[in-house]
Amino acid sequence: MADVARRAGVSAQTVSRVSNGHPGVVDSTREQVLAAMQELGYRPNSAARALKYGQFRTIGVILFTLATVGNSRTLEAIVDHAAEEGYAITLIPVAVPTRDGVLGAFTRLGELAVDAVIVSMEVHLLDAATVNLPVGVPVVVVASEADDRYVVVDTDQVDGAVQAVRHLLELGHHTVWHVAGPEESFVAERRATGWQTTLEQAGRPVPPLVHGDWSAESGYRAGLALVDEPDCTAVFAANDQMALGLLRAFHEKGKVVPRDVSVVGFDDIPDSTSFIPPLTTVHQDFAEVGRRCVERVLRQVRNKPVEPGTTLVPTRLVLRDSTSAPPA
Repeated sequence: MADVARRAGVSAQTVSRVSNGHPGVVDSTREQVLAAMQELGYRPNSAARALKYGQFRTIGVILFTLATVGNSRTLEAIVDHAAEEGYAITLIPVAVPTRDGVLGAFTRLGELAVDAVIVSMEVHLLDAATVNLPVGVPVVVVASEADDRYVVVDTDQVDGAVQAVRHLLELGHHTVWHVAGPEESFVAERRATGWQTTLEQAGRPVPPLVHGDWSAESGYRAGLALVDEPDCTAVFAANDQMALGLLRAFHEKGKVVPRDVSVVGFDDIPDSTSFIPPLTTVHQDFAEVGRRCVERVLRQVRNKPVEPGTTLVPTRLVLRDSTSAPPA
């Protein structure tokens, strides 16, 4: 740092401010310092900085899979917003969503240099007596049943499902069938709750629940099962990938969407506009979920008050061409 300061003709404190991304440096001075850093091959020593300031400027993220849209998009948002705050991400994957797998992730977490943890769990494990998040480490949980024990950020899963089902009922459909996610998924359970509650409050029959695994293939299998149901004129799929499978099954069996059966998805993935027909779906604001996760965990790192409990990010229904009034 002293060599860089001499080369740039500034103080070591100015070099430190530039290397830390401090905004209070004149642009011309910053350029001089950066040029000197490049010439001398200078890199800040993160280990020394951690010893000096007691922070690693790293957030650990524990999650089960990147295969689902929700996890991958949320992680992308967390990475982006952490970088804006000058923090890196250490990813701690859990290969198998079991109690032992979660405990193993927390054990590895204790060996890593992280300032805080964001836990993304879609399964019902956090309420198990043997699974406790590490004491003294700032934690935010995404999409879980943690209730008021931890700081939780989630999409408003229930309201998104309510919007989808109400839309189909308002179009004139007598009832709405549901292709849900896996039984062990908290997210799938919340969306199924919104679907069932809306039908019950409207005094409509609640059809048997059909479970998928978030994949288009499972949606396709569900569609083959539903195509012969005489009162199936509307289906709410718990994600867009399963809705895509439904569209394929209905097409193969001669059902025209939306003339014969309406389909609504959940997520609003970018490809949903290119489905045939373009998919009516519930939009999730993954960027806002990620931003709030980072904001709340860093408030704890900076010793600012954050009350435990769940913060819900609103959803909105995006109307496209896959829904219409039922056949006469």
